[in-house]
Amino acid sequence: MAVAQGQQRQNAGCGETARRVEKWFAATARDLPWRRQRTPYGTLVSEAMLQQTQVSRVAAAWVSFMLKFPSVVALAAAGEAQTVRAWRGLGYYRRARQLHAAALVICKKHHAEVPSAHADLCSLPGIGPYSAGAIASIAFGQRQAIVDGNVARVMMRIHGRNVDRDSAVGKRWLWKQARDYVDSARSPGSANEGLMELGAMICTPVSPRCGECPVRALCAAKKMGVQECIPTARKRPVKQVLHSHVVIASVGGRRALVRRSTRGLWAGQLFPPSIESLRAISLSALARRLEVSGSGLAMAGAFAFETTHRSVRFRVWIASPSASKVLKEANGERWRWFAPRQIVDASVSSAMTRVFEVADAYCAHACCAAATARQRRVPSVAR
Repeated sequence: MAVAQGQQRQNAGCGETARRVEKWFAATARDLPWRRQRTPYGTLVSEAMLQQTQVSRVAAAWVSFMLKFPSVVALAAAGEAQTVRAWRGLGYYRRARQLHAAALVICKKHHAEVPSAHADLCSLPGIGPYSAGAIASIAFGQRQAIVDGNVARVMMRIHGRNVDRDSAVGKRWLWKQARDYVDSARSPGSANEGLMELGAMICTPVSPRCGECPVRALCAAKKMGVQECIPTARKRPVKQVLHSHVVIASVGGRRALVRRSTRGLWAGQLFPPSIESLRAISLSALARRLEVSGSGLAMAGAFAFETTHRSVRFRVWIASPSASKVLKEANGERWRWFAPRQIVDASVSSAMTRVFEVADAYCAHACCAAATARQRRVPSVAR
C-alpha cells in the first residue's frame, strides 16, 4: 500500500513537472528552422546533426542540407560523397555517412518513409535509443523517453540525486525517470524537447539560472541548495597528442590524395598522404619511411589542430617534382591524383583545408622568391 502511494505521488510529481515544462517551452522555445515545419525526415536530419554539435552551428547547416536533399529519396540518391560534402563544417563525418546509409535503408525497407516505431528507428545506422526516442516523440507524438546530457542533469537536480550516468545503475535510474516523465506528459514531443531546452538554456552545468526555471518549486536540489554540486563535474580526459606528417606530392599539376581508413580521425575521407605517430619524427626518418631522399622534402609549415579526444600536431611537407614522381611510382593506384578544383570539392574537413592553405602559401612564397632571384640575375640594359 505504501509503495503504491509513493508511486502515485511520484507520478503526480512527474505530471506537474511535465505540465510546467510544456507550458514554459510553448512560451519560450527558440526559433529553430526544424521547428517551423515539423516533418519526420527533417527531424531525422536535425537529430543526426545535433549529436555532438552545438545548436548554433547546426541551424544554418540544416537549412543548407535540406535545400540540397529535400527528401529521404533525394538523400539516398545523392550518394555518400555528396552527403559528406554537404556536412562540411559540422565535423564527425561518420554521422553523415550513417545518415546516408539510414536513407538507403528507409528507401529499401520502409517505402521511403521514416519509420515511426522505436525499434525500427533503432535499427537505422547511427540511430541509438536517445535519437530514436527523440524522433518518435517529436515527429510522431509517441511516448518514448530520451536521456542525453541535458536531460540527465535536469532529472538529477529535480530529484536531488547525484548518480553516475555512465554506470549501469545510473543509466537504469535515469531512463526510468525519463519514462515516468514522458508517460505523464500531455504532449510527449513538447515535453521531451522542452526538457532538453531547459537543460541547454536554464539548468546549465555551471551557474544555473534557477530564478527563471519553471520547475524551481519542485526541484529537490534547489531546496537543498546543492544544485551546483549536481551532477559531479567529470574530469576531462587528457588529450592524446598525435603527430601527423602530411606530404603534398604533385605530378602534372595534380596532387595526391588517399582514402583514409573507415575508422579513426577523418575516417573514410580523401586526405593527403600522411604518416602519423605518437612522437615527432625527424626529416631523415620521414624520408626513410617514404623511401625518398631527404633533399626532396621541404617543410611548408606546422600547425596544431584540436579534436575532441586528440591534439594533432601537423607538419606539412612539399615533395619536389622528382620525389613526387618516385612516390607516384611506388604507391600506384593506392594514391589518387586530383586537379586543384577537384581538391577543393573533396576538401571536407577543416584540417584538410588548413593543410592546403599552408602548402599553397609556401608554394606562392617560393615562386615569388624564385622570380625575384631570376630578375636579379638578368643584367640591366644601358640606356
